[in-house]
Amino acid sequence: MNDTICALATATGGAIGIIRISGPQALEILSRVFSKDISNAQPNTIHYGNINDGSEIIDEVLVSIFRAPHSYTGEDCAEISCHGSSYILNRMLTLLIENGCQQAGPGEFTQRAYLNGKMDLSQAEAVADLIASNNKATHQIAMSQLRGHFSSKLAQLREQLLKLTSMLELELDFSDHEDLEFADRSELLELAETIDNHITHLANSFQTGNALKNGIPVAIIGAPNVGKSTLLNALLGEERAIVSDIQGTTRDAIEDTIQLGGVTFRFIDTAGIRHTDDQIESLGIQRSKAAAQSARIILLMTEPGVPYPDIETHDNQTVIRIENKTDAFQAKFGIGLENLKQQLINSAPKTSDSDIIITNTRHYDALVRAHQHIQRVIEGLNIQISGDLLSEDLRQTIDTLSEITGGQITPNEVLGNIFKHFCVGK
Repeated sequence: MNDTICALATATGGAIGIIRISGPQALEILSRVFSKDISNAQPNTIHYGNINDGSEIIDEVLVSIFRAPHSYTGEDCAEISCHGSSYILNRMLTLLIENGCQQAGPGEFTQRAYLNGKMDLSQAEAVADLIASNNKATHQIAMSQLRGHFSSKLAQLREQLLKLTSMLELELDFSDHEDLEFADRSELLELAETIDNHITHLANSFQTGNALKNGIPVAIIGAPNVGKSTLLNALLGEERAIVSDIQGTTRDAIEDTIQLGGVTFRFIDTAGIRHTDDQIESLGIQRSKAAAQSARIILLMTEPGVPYPDIETHDNQTVIRIENKTDAFQAKFGIGLENLKQQLINSAPKTSDSDIIITNTRHYDALVRAHQHIQRVIEGLNIQISGDLLSEDLRQTIDTLSEITGGQITPNEVLGNIFKHFCVGK
């Protein structure tokens, strides 16, 4: 944290490049290579000039100034906007390092923002999710988390848990007065169950969040030759799967993704389901049934005179029945395709900027453990165990939820594991 760091904040190969500098000597170091002394420059100002190494001008640039604590990292910061030539960018980075900067590590700017209290840990992770978002749904989820909606919800739960804990610990302070009971057990039980419902709801949203982040799995299921591969090709707009009149052509699942209505769908074309003695085709059919089980949406296909395949489904799935090769739907000619796309969009989970949906495995794991701890509190209240044991389980619930936002002291290796997946300039 005492070093001043620098890194390229934009991808190479573009017309414009941005180099980011942060740390206690950011403006002093930059002044050594800039044509103007900006060590005392006013915050939120932009300065035009040259970057030079003493013998030649490297580039004409714009330098943006941000003063602590009103910057991304909470430190003195500067951003150099220059031409995107890899030679120019490398020369500038080398020059900054020669004058006292250290090369930033992956995610180090955001890590400093977290350590300086500019954001909590869940918001810091949302920065990486925002950069990686590739559709409207994942962008909305990341923005919601970055704005602190998830953090605010966790803060509310923490406040309720602290209320529970304080009521129990007050009892412990007066444990020598056996006739005193400050905490109404029925009130505590009701509050603990309410907290658990909120934690469970958040944890359950991970299934939706994971589907939106990685693509909603859609399995195309049907008998051989009903047009499954043709439908996949029509949806993707390219010849992704082999189309043949010979039954059993598709032996393995074929996957690809498209975006519809701001949501990514991951389509899985599967082997036709029928009775066969072909061992390899049988394996393909087994994979078809497995794909149907794990899919969020099933496109169940048939054609006139061919029954729908008999497959097991569960409550969390949407099944869309398609009768191909009819006047209403012909995958080969795209008839009915737009209506099918709209059905898929309608079947996707709906999100808004204020929705709290979990997409991070680390957060999900903490929520599951918090649920286990609060469940022990509920069980303890039901069997009327002592307040000190209840208080310990409540403390563990609070500590586990605090892991998500970084409210507890987090080991360096945990922080390192989180931020190592970030871009170097972020």
